[in-house]
Amino acid sequence: MQPPLLMVPQQNAPEAVAPQPAYYAPAPASATVELGDLGRILLRRRFLILAVTALLTAATLVYTLLTPALYSSTAQIIVDPEDLQVVTNDVNPSRISPDGGITQVESQVSVAQSNGVLLRAIKATNLTEDPDFNGQGVLGRWMGMLFGDSDSDRTAITLDSLRRVLAVKRDDKVLVLNIIITAKTAQKASDLANAIATAYLADQADARRDKAAKASEAITARLDEQRKRVEEAENAVEAYRSQHNMVMAQGNLVSDQELTGLNAELTAAQARTQQLKAQVDQLRRQGGAPDATSEATRSSTISSLRAQEAALVDQIAQLGTGLGPRHPSMIAAQQQLRDLRVLIQRELGRIVTAAETDYERSLANQQALQARVAALKSKSLDTDQASVRLRELQRDLDAVRTVYANYLQRAQETREQTNVDSTNARIISQAMPALKKSWPPKGLLVFGAVFGGLALGVGMALIAEYLSPTVLSANQMQTAIEAPVLGVLPGRGRRRSGAAAQKTDAVAGLALQRIAAATRRPPDWPLVPSILVASPPEDKAQRSRVAWQLANAAAARGRRVLFIDINAGKGQKDPQPGVLDVLRGEYPLDAVSRYAPGSSVALIGRGRPAAVFQEAQALYFAHRMLAEANRSFELVVVDGGALADDLNVLPLVAMADEILLVARLNATPMRDVASTSEAVSVMGRLPTGAMLVDEAA
Repeated sequence: MQPPLLMVPQQNAPEAVAPQPAYYAPAPASATVELGDLGRILLRRRFLILAVTALLTAATLVYTLLTPALYSSTAQIIVDPEDLQVVTNDVNPSRISPDGGITQVESQVSVAQSNGVLLRAIKATNLTEDPDFNGQGVLGRWMGMLFGDSDSDRTAITLDSLRRVLAVKRDDKVLVLNIIITAKTAQKASDLANAIATAYLADQADARRDKAAKASEAITARLDEQRKRVEEAENAVEAYRSQHNMVMAQGNLVSDQELTGLNAELTAAQARTQQLKAQVDQLRRQGGAPDATSEATRSSTISSLRAQEAALVDQIAQLGTGLGPRHPSMIAAQQQLRDLRVLIQRELGRIVTAAETDYERSLANQQALQARVAALKSKSLDTDQASVRLRELQRDLDAVRTVYANYLQRAQETREQTNVDSTNARIISQAMPALKKSWPPKGLLVFGAVFGGLALGVGMALIAEYLSPTVLSANQMQTAIEAPVLGVLPGRGRRRSGAAAQKTDAVAGLALQRIAAATRRPPDWPLVPSILVASPPEDKAQRSRVAWQLANAAAARGRRVLFIDINAGKGQKDPQPGVLDVLRGEYPLDAVSRYAPGSSVALIGRGRPAAVFQEAQALYFAHRMLAEANRSFELVVVDGGALADDLNVLPLVAMADEILLVARLNATPMRDVASTSEAVSVMGRLPTGAMLVDEAA
């Protein structure tokens, strides 16, 4: 029997391997999730996703069954931004904005929802008596009986209720307002929509009528003032004329008109005088033959006398052929001729006298006119100075009259506009009772609940994964422990075939080859190659399987393998001697090792944990144990258990060549991996690799 551990000389113990300090920074507990890992996350948390989807779908179905049906009706109004122009100067000018009137129509959306329009519709439909809108249900009636209920409160409640079920929208790129009402009955919805559309048109007509009436009143109020201004201007003009003796006729001064008329008369008189003077001069130049003048020629008396003279001359000539000169008929005819010629001379003299008299009269008239014109010109010079001020007053009077006339005409136009509706809006589609309910849309809600539940479930699954991440892939594991993943073994959940067993053996063998290729041992190293397998507590079965699989794979390749199971016999009352007894120096390695039936792998259990050993001495005996094993075995595989829960494994951790961590894909939490890695680092080592187990494979 070996001496007890306390009797071993301290100088023969190997130097203790100093562990890393407690603040050694382990790898992060979570690493980047790859896109391919999302499928594993969703598959592992599929029950959460399905539960959330089913719960949301069931809640939606209950809602659709319990919610009262609602019906929607729509009335359409087309609003032309260019109003009807009844008169030229309309109070409501029709101008289209640069955007084609879209802004103007958008403002009508708010007008259609205004209190004025809705109150008209409420009054037209007697909506204050409708319990669906006036808040007078069973509870409301009891509250009204207890606390009182006024008409104003009922109207306000009805208005608020109507506003909640009303929607006014404008379709894109059109000038059409859609008035949408949602109510519990289809008929009520259509009646309210039509009532609001009618109320909107009436409100617009009244608004324009009121605007025209106010403008007419304002203009009429100004008419009296404008009339007084006209009277004042007229009085000023008349007073100024009276003061300066300026009489007006047909818009001009009488003196000016008189001067103009006298100038015309003077011009005519001068022409007449010149004409008469020419006639007199001509008569005077003719001397004794005035009958050669044009006046004598034009005189009917002279012409008649000349004709009688010619007849007498002809008669005398005829008498002279048959009678003698002394014949009484001849003498009488000659006497008549002489008397006729005397008459002609007298008539010619009278013509000359008349011409001279006309000339003298015309000359006198001309001189009189010249005198009057001269007098009026002198007077006109005196009135020209006063005319400047008069014209100024007259211009003021004309301006005031123009303004007054415009005001009067505008007042008449605006007064007439109050009776004319110039609104260019009309209902193009009356609301009709809906044939189908608009809410709740059962199919759409269920469809949305299913997909919303799936989305919510996926989100909750990802959040749960974020709050408690698990090992998702080999890359994530490598990033977490900063060591390579040597292989991924399939799980035992499914019936294993021969091909699956061969795959498991191949993975284990490949892991051993990778370990051998990565290990750098001196040729004369006295210790046997060793692999320690550790895992979080919940992965005990997978860890034991991986450790045993590595041992069997090495044995299958002709290597002599010693398998140390640190958990074998743990918790038994009287366990067999094992590795703990060897580490205390109480038993040699050969005394505690045994071969399993039908296996070429030697086994060592946990042993008796009764006595406590010192760390330095345990390291010494662990070193000696591996040195002794080097003579009989080619590989030692240690199932180290959960390192965070068992510090008795520290000597084996310190002496092992390779430390492998085992975890389950999509199951082992990353915090447990981090805890195990931290436990390894506290024991003075770092993980050199990892093996993963895929239970879904």
